[in-house]
Amino acid sequence: MEAKPESHKLIFEKEGVYLHTNAKRSNQDTTVPGFIRIVERDGEPAMEWSPVEEYARKAPAVFYTKKVEGGTLKGEEETKFDPGYEPDWAVISTVKQQRRQEHPPVRETGQWGSFSLPLSELYSLRRARFSLGRNFLVLTTRGGDPLPPLHFNRGGARELLKAMQRYIRLAPSPMDGRLFLAYPHDSGALSQSFDELHLFDDTSADLVSRFIQDPYATTFGGFSKVTNFFRGALPHTHHESPLSNRSPQDAHCPHPADEEPGFELITCVKLGPRPEVKRGKPLDNWDQFLDPEGRVTDPQKVKELVFRGGIVPSLRREVWKFLLGFYPWNSTTKEREDILRGKTDEYFRMKVQWKSVSEEQEMRNSLFRGYRSLIERDVNRTDRHNSFFSGNENPGLVLLHDVLMTYCMYNFDLGYVQGMSDLLSPLLFVTQNEVESFWCLTGFMDLVHQNFEESQEAMKQQLLHLSILLRALDPELCDYLDSQDSGSLCFCFRWLLIWFKREFSFEDILSLWEVLWTRLPCENFHLLMACFILESQKEELIGSNHDFNSILKHINELTMKLDLQPILCGAEAIYLQLTHCKELPLKVQEVLGLRVPSSSSEESPDSEPKETDTLLTQSETRGASSLMNTPPPPKINK
Repeated sequence: MEAKPESHKLIFEKEGVYLHTNAKRSNQDTTVPGFIRIVERDGEPAMEWSPVEEYARKAPAVFYTKKVEGGTLKGEEETKFDPGYEPDWAVISTVKQQRRQEHPPVRETGQWGSFSLPLSELYSLRRARFSLGRNFLVLTTRGGDPLPPLHFNRGGARELLKAMQRYIRLAPSPMDGRLFLAYPHDSGALSQSFDELHLFDDTSADLVSRFIQDPYATTFGGFSKVTNFFRGALPHTHHESPLSNRSPQDAHCPHPADEEPGFELITCVKLGPRPEVKRGKPLDNWDQFLDPEGRVTDPQKVKELVFRGGIVPSLRREVWKFLLGFYPWNSTTKEREDILRGKTDEYFRMKVQWKSVSEEQEMRNSLFRGYRSLIERDVNRTDRHNSFFSGNENPGLVLLHDVLMTYCMYNFDLGYVQGMSDLLSPLLFVTQNEVESFWCLTGFMDLVHQNFEESQEAMKQQLLHLSILLRALDPELCDYLDSQDSGSLCFCFRWLLIWFKREFSFEDILSLWEVLWTRLPCENFHLLMACFILESQKEELIGSNHDFNSILKHINELTMKLDLQPILCGAEAIYLQLTHCKELPLKVQEVLGLRVPSSSSEESPDSEPKETDTLLTQSETRGASSLMNTPPPPKINK
């Protein structure tokens, strides 16, 4: 059957757009002049860059393409690009090539050729300067891959954005006036992809910057509930054009105090000495807490013991089911047997629902088909170093797949979001049981489901709370991070999203999560852990004069190098130090759960950009309200 010819429609074209193959330096060897175009190919809009004719003969073609089930498109080869800045999380993402007849995909050292990026695969664009003294646009794909910086030597960037507005919306980050995220016109709120936090770029101001190259995003294309995490990151009232200019001096100017009501400025407070904290022994005698009928007599004491020392491995399967709400603390042995029977029946009824979906039905249900595809891909790369999930045709992988598919039926609105397989694998490893691991997962998701929701309000709030805590604890470190455009702490996104799952060993995660499930001494204990880790790196970060890129790189390289027990001790010590401060700011009290936020001080939701034309307006300043003195917090039982 003869293939249909590809339809082609040119929407926009501009000459004199230079591609820089290395942002660390600027010379003729790293600067390639060319054309930028917006074209429609078979109805799909794409951004394309190609060198001028004299360069095209010696420059290879690189086409960015959507990922498909199975990982790569036929005829693809991998190539690597040194963008001149370090990505934050160097994990899954790679740049893909697709062979095209008219552009032989030959890779020559130091050379870059044409690229074609479907606008549906554009994740973000950033206006940046690097060290070259000129403005550039840096595009990032939904796979987390940065394209080489583009310099519009003869202007035209504004016109390019206007052409793009026909197909996508570009929403600015309020905390980073140089970064804009791409959304399809029909995206109700946010959505599309997320992965494991890479980030690179040399000059920008914060939040979304650390977020862009998240290894989860690599395979996420269209079904993520977790990305596009910044329509409005933190409270903000004005939007800045990606093409507007703001001087470095402006970035440090005080903002009008009336523009962000409810924002409390956290200034230096005098904290007392940080107490020394030691870990206790793990819970090793479960029967002593059970009455003759099997009820847990003192749940609070159990939680305190678990928080202090964890649980011995032999008791985890039983105690975890209480910590995660599978069994009520006051249930008898007989009642738990009934609960297990009922939950087993309910689980298999839901499992039958997705198992009985025919191929024809699935073809008519793109959402269900997308969930299944994502789960199958994630299962094949989750904790494969662990013997329970290693090897091909491993029964553990089948259970991981089936439990995640059943969770989609249990909560179809949320469905499956990348990261959930990370949460399930330790549960399945400990319980060794399909039904029990499923219901433990539902209990765990009750605690963290907001992390995976489309609006990402919970993640925004957690990063804000983390910055509030760190500002109170170590303003010098915060000032340094601010000076390096890293004050948003968004490089901690992965830590908070999946509760440090990728930062510690598998065995340490079992110990950590059971501590966090107690919700002691406060629900934000994981933020105190993050503060302690960042404080522990202060000397390295400041002493070595790390810049934006190297901060991201350094934090990323802490993975699997952290010692859990000292971090738990340090986080608890921070909690005690803060709670004993008599002049603790109100916002810090609220983060620690010492004070219920009043309705007047709650963050108001960010308003969505009304039109993408706001991209072309001039920047305006943001503000914060003045500091309020606070009464001493109530005492906390240790």
